[in-house]
Amino acid sequence: MPADLVIVGIGVPPCTELAECAGLKADRGVVVNEWLETSAPGTFAAGDIARWPDARTGEGLRIEHWVVAERQSQTAARNIASTTTFAYTGHAEKWDNVEIEGDIQKTRLPCAYRRNGKVPAVASIFRDLDNLKAVAAMERS
Repeated sequence: MPADLVIVGIGVPPCTELAECAGLKADRGVVVNEWLETSAPGTFAAGDIARWPDARTGEGLRIEHWVVAERQSQTAARNIASTTTFAYTGHAEKWDNVEIEGDIQKTRLPCAYRRNGKVPAVASIFRDLDNLKAVAAMERS
């Protein structure tokens, strides 16, 4: 067929080396479940690199399209948020330091943003009571 210009979209194999080094299961992409969670609990993947089970066949799919990546990222964010209680109070556009109390690995911690000796914002994970106390302290100061 005669043509002045031909464009061919072939696709690119995903770069899974980093994921594999981190211990994630890979098979022509990072393998995820129906919630986009990888083989490491609490770790999610979305977009061109994610290979998820097709609802009809159960076979792994990996689709390179921006719409898929956009929708998967929204889905992954909702799935992450449903398993984590995260609260942020105040506003800290700038800060001098961040004080973290607790164990980041266990993701149960409050952290206070400090600026000029004051606390303009507090973020917490699974620590609602600490967050409420911080709100009360910020209101008093």
